[in-house]
Amino acid sequence: MQTAFDEMNAAGTVTRAHYEAYARWLAEQPESLMRERREQAELIFRRVGITFAVYGDKDSGEGTERLIPFDLIPRVIPASEWTSMQAGLAQRVTALNRFIHDVYHDQEILKAGIVPADEILNNAQFRPEMMGVDVPGGVYSHISGVDIVRAGNTDGTGSYYVLEDNLRVPSGVSYMLENRKMMMRLFPELFTGHRVAPVAHYPDLLLDTLRSVAPRACRTPPSSC
Repeated sequence: MQTAFDEMNAAGTVTRAHYEAYARWLAEQPESLMRERREQAELIFRRVGITFAVYGDKDSGEGTERLIPFDLIPRVIPASEWTSMQAGLAQRVTALNRFIHDVYHDQEILKAGIVPADEILNNAQFRPEMMGVDVPGGVYSHISGVDIVRAGNTDGTGSYYVLEDNLRVPSGVSYMLENRKMMMRLFPELFTGHRVAPVAHYPDLLLDTLRSVAPRACRTPPSSC
């Protein structure tokens, strides 16, 4: 798995342009301080109980609790790249929702042979009782966790690609929120010295999304729903 350090240093030697300011700051930090901050982060995560379960034995169903992934080196995405990525991700989620709508309605994509019918109709997650059901706003996936990777090019550039789509339980958003809180706690100077886009408003965006598809009587709590 590519680390944030690998992401910062393309081809192992060339620092990507949007990481240069951070790289200069990092070079000034004592190794002992960075080690201390990492230990501090792990201690806080353990105390608060911010962990996730890793299931290795399918038969037992038992999982091992581990700390959430955390890297002292942040993954920096410049605004220009994020704007392009954001548009592509919105388009992708729209396409996924239209795909699911088609599967439960006219099934044109199956009739055209683009997706093998057996892969859908014989899938354990397929719900025949949903055939013909129109969901509010045509939205089937209200939260989509799209895993992104960057291809490492030797010239310091690199395109982003989608690794996978998580539409059932996209729990990764909790990692994002907790990682940001931890970084702001450990290195507040990085946020005062750089224009970092906020993420703390995510719960508000989620609430707006859920309200948009809820029955009218249920959109403003408290309600009888």
